[in-house]
Amino acid sequence: MQIKIVAFGIARDIIGQPAIHFDMQGGNTVADLRKALSEQYPRLDALASLSIAVNQEYANNDVLIEASDEVVLIPPVSGG
Repeated sequence: MQIKIVAFGIARDIIGQPAIHFDMQGGNTVADLRKALSEQYPRLDALASLSIAVNQEYANNDVLIEASDEVVLIPPVSGG
């Protein structure tokens, strides 16, 4: 299945664009996505934290991802 992933901040810079279509097998979890993304984009591992939201909610590693889900990469945020 192919999912659309939207990336913000430094995650967008690492991926090189604001959104990508990413191929995954059906029945994958957020943990599987993290592993696949780190293999394709190793610089993501250097981030202090990287949150993943699925359908506008922060997702734990055991959340299943479906083809119709909206997936967002949220890097660490700083500011004043």
